[in-house]
Amino acid sequence: MRLFGAIYERVMQWSRHRHAEWYLGGMSFAESSFFPIPVDVMLAPMCLANRERWLRFASIATAFSVLGGIAGYAIGYVLFDAIEPWLRESHYWGAYLTSRQWFDDYGVWVVFVAGFSPIPYKVFTIAAGVAVLSLPAFIIASLIGRAARFFLVAGLVRAGGQRFEDTLKKYVERIGWATVVIVAVAIAWLMMRGQ
Repeated sequence: MRLFGAIYERVMQWSRHRHAEWYLGGMSFAESSFFPIPVDVMLAPMCLANRERWLRFASIATAFSVLGGIAGYAIGYVLFDAIEPWLRESHYWGAYLTSRQWFDDYGVWVVFVAGFSPIPYKVFTIAAGVAVLSLPAFIIASLIGRAARFFLVAGLVRAGGQRFEDTLKKYVERIGWATVVIVAVAIAWLMMRGQ
């Protein structure tokens, strides 16, 4: 079943839209506090569509992601009692419990790691607010982690150029389905650990 090729073409169209930078900023903000889709799915195609602007795109993603992280922190700090029932029922509960334990063990370093890695950053921003981590330290760790990730993604796409785009088009279905399998396995693993 061909699914990801059509999605890829649609995302490439969005990445060339005159408001693409606004979409990237909005998605970066939302992903850091509540939205489930990673920013990379918009950032990488935008860098492919306009390779000369990769630094600008990575900067937008970083700035709005950190602002979204602050919003996530505020959600955890102010609204956790209201969202806790939903969080307990979601597949994020195990990740939330893990993040709280990691905050106890490693402090603000966890925010840096979560900001850089594919771990759901939003879970850590909310948990940081619940744990009342130092807000300035949280912002600095978020800025470094998010910038490292987005500049790496944008830089790799920029460096790969046309060859990277051609390879991606050729293998997008395999990459897409492999990602679905990896995410499903990760969710199942987190759910089993949470029990």
